[in-house]
Amino acid sequence: MQLDCFKTLVETVAMGSFSRAAENLFVTQSTVSRRIQLLEEHYGVQLLDRSSPVLAPTEAGRIVLERATRILNLERELTQRILDLKQNPGVSFCCTPAFGIAYLPEIMKRFMLSHSSISGIKFFFELPDKVIEGLRAGSYQAGIIEHFEQYDLEGFESVPLPDDELVFVSAPSLGLKEDAAIDDLLRHDLYVRMEGCCSSRLLAHNMKSIGRSCSEFVRTVVCADLHLIIDTVSEGNGITFTSRSLVEQQVRSGILRMHRIPGFRHIQQRTMLLGRSSAASPLLQDFVQQIRAAFESSAAPS
Repeated sequence: MQLDCFKTLVETVAMGSFSRAAENLFVTQSTVSRRIQLLEEHYGVQLLDRSSPVLAPTEAGRIVLERATRILNLERELTQRILDLKQNPGVSFCCTPAFGIAYLPEIMKRFMLSHSSISGIKFFFELPDKVIEGLRAGSYQAGIIEHFEQYDLEGFESVPLPDDELVFVSAPSLGLKEDAAIDDLLRHDLYVRMEGCCSSRLLAHNMKSIGRSCSEFVRTVVCADLHLIIDTVSEGNGITFTSRSLVEQQVRSGILRMHRIPGFRHIQQRTMLLGRSSAASPLLQDFVQQIRAAFESSAAPS
């Protein structure tokens, strides 16, 4: 089975639609549909539930999706190992999507300006568990995770970074006060990126700590696109629990309103991890310095 079909399935589930998957894969929508059809014909089962506006995997689809993701990760690791054999200088870096969206554009801009002749620069977004897994496998030289759980970080050089704050946000049109109680928030749709992401884990932990459950929200809407979640919430269509760094601009401009809940843990750690074998690389150390500079500039008074 061609890897393109597996990649297409993973992207389609992540985006929830054929059209958005086609845009991200730079192919036509008909190509995406055909690749999914080839998979379904090959395995003899329907992999996607097409009955709602947002495509979702069937039970069989979830099984194929899990294995397809493993295969693609192995293929990526193999490719990386072969590239390493060529001894081309470069940086391979992986972080959580929230960090990547909030900070990576400025970091990339600064780094690329000072290293315009360097090739082999790779950036990836993954959940914390996958970041650590990729570092152990040698797929990445460095990574950043946000977490409130304790991870086994043996074998890495661990560099603490400023903490990440997660808050509920809503549009002023919903009429929620900044000191809204959890029962006020439960009367609205909750938008999340995916089960198992940093914010979802912390939210589930918080709800359990106050004797409540995420199932009490009117609906939970899963959307892989963080930009789309923020835009949707900004239009007054629900609330989300997300990294403050992602919505700082909207909060300052009054487009969004922040809410902190008594008894909630709103702070989680942010840690940079460097593989022992690559930590001494001058190029990687310069990249690390650009990460630190990004935090210093964001903390500076405007």
